[in-house]
Amino acid sequence: MKKFKVGIVGLGHRGRYMIMLVKQCFECAEVVAACDIDPKLWDETQWQQNTPMKEQLPGVKFYVDYNQMLEEADLDLVLVETGADVHAEFCIKALEHNINVFSDIPSVANLSEAKRLWEAEQRSTGKLMTGANPNEWGFINALVDLYQKGLLGEPYYMEAEYIHSVKTQGTNNPYLAHSPWRKTLPPIRYCTHSLGPLLRIMKEALRYVVCLGTGVHINPEALRDDMQAALFQTESGVTIRLLRNGACRAFIGLHSYRVFGTKGYFERIDSRGKTEPVVRFRSDELYAADTITELPHLMMANEYIDNPKAGGHGGADYALLDHMFKAMIEGKDMPISLRDGLLMTLPGIYAAESAVRKGEKLTIHYPWEEEFAADIEKYKI
Repeated sequence: MKKFKVGIVGLGHRGRYMIMLVKQCFECAEVVAACDIDPKLWDETQWQQNTPMKEQLPGVKFYVDYNQMLEEADLDLVLVETGADVHAEFCIKALEHNINVFSDIPSVANLSEAKRLWEAEQRSTGKLMTGANPNEWGFINALVDLYQKGLLGEPYYMEAEYIHSVKTQGTNNPYLAHSPWRKTLPPIRYCTHSLGPLLRIMKEALRYVVCLGTGVHINPEALRDDMQAALFQTESGVTIRLLRNGACRAFIGLHSYRVFGTKGYFERIDSRGKTEPVVRFRSDELYAADTITELPHLMMANEYIDNPKAGGHGGADYALLDHMFKAMIEGKDMPISLRDGLLMTLPGIYAAESAVRKGEKLTIHYPWEEEFAADIEKYKI
């Protein structure tokens, strides 16, 4: 069987984990190249690591120059695992070389990047897989299954919260040191973990947004709001409330979701102190489900429960790679496309601008729409 030649750019803690997941778990892939501007990340032991990457990946060629890697390594796939605010340029260059891309989220940092990335993929024989691991969680698959079976009806109002507690605080915090973008990125911009799963049960893109921020209260050195809350809406009126934080004193679980449908209700509430995460739903369409019913809480999708290789964010990282490689082998489109990634990323960019404008209502556009180019000039974001 022909193996896909895989390279990676970005050897932070997530990049190191993801490339080892590829090497150890997927026989269809051969890791041949790695790139980072800091050779120490290749040559020396790093945080959450016992052995240098050069020893874990013998025979893999290391590059400091990304362009050189793309020219020389004859790659079929590049994993873009750079900081959350610098994905697009690396993806664009790989697509210009007709190389497939796996890109972490958010997909882009501004509207101009979105236009250039979209156009680059349109010209390329390579395709982009959006690394939206929350879309692969077991309880999100349960939500989609309930929706597809008609047990929830159509959603008309939804909520999501992504609360990251104190991990993003403190000047000596190693988590911050290895994710410096967390110091400056407006919280609402990192909205993909929240919007991506909900968009799986929506028939429309998000079209309008109003967003407000709290200012700085927890960490005086912070360069962005402690909390930001946004209201998104589709053209038909489906509404999503999203709460995101940069810093807070709530020691609670990260991800919660609520879905109000015309025929039912679904919620996943993350941990609260000693209270474990819980999934509940009710439906008008199912016998004995006319009151709130608690469902098994599964982070891992059913298809991977008995797979010992399925690791990373409750098995979601493995699921992303598995579905991507299967699509590549079969010559199919990427299961979470660039379009999907932009649909879950761009609303956060518009929301951050709304917060700057003190809650002004903005209209969201996308690169495949005529109005998008005008937004680039209008907002400069």
